[in-house]
Parts: sequence; structure tokens; C-alpha cells
Amino acid sequence: MCWSASADLAAGSAVAAVGVVCLARVRRARDLPVAALPLLLGAHQLVEAAVWRAGGGCGPATTAWAVIALPVLPPWVALGVLLAAPPRARPRLWGPAAAGLAVAAVLAYRLAVRPVSAEVRGRLMGYAVDVPFAPLVLAGYLYAALGSLLLSGDRRLRVLGAVLGAGAALCAALWRLEFASTWCAFAAVASVLVLGWVRRGATGSRRPGRTAGTRRRRRGGPRTGTRSA
Repeated sequence: MCWSASADLAAGSAVAAVGVVCLARVRRARDLPVAALPLLLGAHQLVEAAVWRAGGGCGPATTAWAVIALPVLPPWVALGVLLAAPPRARPRLWGPAAAGLAVAAVLAYRLAVRPVSAEVRGRLMGYAVDVPFAPLVLAGYLYAALGSLLLSGDRRLRVLGAVLGAGAALCAALWRLEFASTWCAFAAVASVLVLGWVRRGATGSRRPGRTAGTRRRRRGGPRTGTRSA
């Protein structure tokens, strides 16, 4: 996530604060899961700050980090996008939602039967999780978490998916080089994008009192005429 406990603490606090603003501004109940995404990402970084301070290992903070990152995040994003999407976009979002639930079931089971461990590797924290059929699980994970955003039909959510996909690829490359963990920067960008999505939903809603019939009358002008006995 970040390259030190202090960086995770600072970034996590900022991202979580944006998440609180998103939840305060949201206007539709079905938008709540997507609006809460920055709060989830911020909490995840704060948990990793505790992992740094513990020096890694297999403690409660490490387990909490793995639970959020693995079984929670894919279905959270996929189901949240499905709920927020308009009816015409929902048929193509059932696939990512099903993939997210399946991946979550596999990962939750593995975390229940095999402990996850964390190890400090310079400026990054490495996590070891025993996952069977890892390429297939990874494909399902990405399809759920990123595919749902890219298939949402919403321009801002598609941008969010593209940013998170690019961030995941870059962070994976840097992690393999054991250079530094930079995911916190992309989490911050993602939180700002979600805030923009929430604000557009709050200001773009239909004004009360303006019905379809009212709009038709305005376009056609007032109706006039006389009645004869």
C-alpha cells in the first residue's frame, strides 16, 4: 500500500476523510457502496500502518489487511456498481458480480484454513497467501473489481476502472522489483474520482416538480381554445 507506517497513516487518514465526505453527499441509497469505497480504501491503509508497526508477521492486523484486500474488495466493487447502474446496464454487470462472489468464497476459505503472513522488504510490505489456481482466481478478481467499473456505462466509473487498472499494473511491477509500494497514491486518486462521481449524482438529479407532462407542455406551448355551447 505505502512505503512506511507514517505514509500509510497519513494517506489512509486523508482517503478515509474523502470517504466520509462522499457518504455525506450521496443522495441515493443504492449509491452507498460505491460512495463508501474511499472509506474502505482508507481503512485498509490504516490497517497496514498497524502491520508496519508490528513488523509484519501473522497478527490480527495482517489478517484484517488480507480480509479487506482479498474476499471483501471484489464483491464490494462489483455489487456496488451493479446496484448503482441504470437498469439497461445491469445485464452485463451480473458476470462481474458472480465472479466477485465466487472469488470471495475461495479466498475467504483459504484465509480461514491457512494463515497469511507479512514481511517487511525494505520500503514495501510483502504478503504471503496460499491461493490455489492462482491465475484463475486473479483473473476472476480483476474481472470483478475492474471489469465491473469498465462495463458500468458511466464515464466517471470507467475512468476510475482505468486508473485502478493502471495503478495495479504499476504497483505490481514495482513490488516485483522491491522498489517501493505506491498503491496509496492511486487510492488517493481513486477517492477523488469517486467524490466527483458522487457530486455529479447529487447535482444532476431531476428538479422536483418538473414532470414529463410539464416538459411536453413547455415544448408545445400553452394550449388555448374556446368551448361552444
